[in-house]
Amino acid sequence: MSTKRIDVAIFGAAGYGGQELLRLLPSHPHFRAVAVTSQRFEGKSVEEILPQIEGFYPELRFTRPEAPLPDGCAAAFLATPHGVSQQLFTTLHERYPEIDVVDLSGDHRLKDREVFYSVYGAEHRFPDKASEFAYGLPETNRAEVRKTSYVANPGCFATGAILALAPLAEHGLLEGDVTLAQTTGSSGSGAEPKAGTHHPERAQDMRAYKIMSHQHQPEIAQELRRLGLAGMGALEFDLAMVPQSGPFSRGIFTVAHARLPADVDATELYARRYGPEPFVRLRRDTPALRHVARTNFCDISVHQHGRRVVVLTAIDNLGKGMAGQAIQNMNILFGLDETTGLLAPGANP
Repeated sequence: MSTKRIDVAIFGAAGYGGQELLRLLPSHPHFRAVAVTSQRFEGKSVEEILPQIEGFYPELRFTRPEAPLPDGCAAAFLATPHGVSQQLFTTLHERYPEIDVVDLSGDHRLKDREVFYSVYGAEHRFPDKASEFAYGLPETNRAEVRKTSYVANPGCFATGAILALAPLAEHGLLEGDVTLAQTTGSSGSGAEPKAGTHHPERAQDMRAYKIMSHQHQPEIAQELRRLGLAGMGALEFDLAMVPQSGPFSRGIFTVAHARLPADVDATELYARRYGPEPFVRLRRDTPALRHVARTNFCDISVHQHGRRVVVLTAIDNLGKGMAGQAIQNMNILFGLDETTGLLAPGANP
């Protein structure tokens, strides 16, 4: 087996996405983190700030984002907030035109400039650069990821939702009302505690938020419509997403409801579609978040009664919903088996 070393940088490495990348990369036979950035912790040892990874990065220290990258750095993960990533990418593109980039933020997912403005309340400052990014859900867009050097990693809610509905979209079977009820853990709100999202405020509670107005809803609709156009033609459906805060730290559980326009065996359809996928596991009964915890798997089950279908998915929001998927995409960019460094069983409990 090849032992080729590929040096990578992680921007925003002190956030939850960056921390998860640092946790996963020691198991990767090729990728090596050689630069990590943090405005807050500049100059400090990574192991001092993140004691959970002590012994794996003894020489690594946080630098400022504008610091030069080490010679030979071939790739960058942008684990930075939206608005920050677009500027970082533009700077990286100018300084290091050969570098491959996976952006974990929302800056390069939406293709329509007006939709981007409506979601984030600001114009994209570099719209020409956004068009260079492939949408990085490998199970539905693997061919496009292989063609590019820049990948927009999907949102965590979007990953669970699109995988739930992609087989229906690809066969032109989404029409009418489509609803998503998605419950996420507190780590999805980021490392900085905020009123209403800090874990002590939600540990014994459950609530909905951003009802039918979450920033991932246009992303989900965009990709489902793209899949419809690639398969059976334009889809006419009305998507309603209800995000919910759950009393747990990691994971996203999705319940997708749709009504089929024809007599279709949805269970067989999903079995054919996802059978070859290394990170999708089909379950007879309900998926469970604990079975995908700290993995890159998406567990799916399909339940049909006549023309009504309910699809359930479970992912780790920091794994398949963020850092694990980012590594999966980077594997594809470098021509590696996309499972490299990511095959690990779930935890129970």
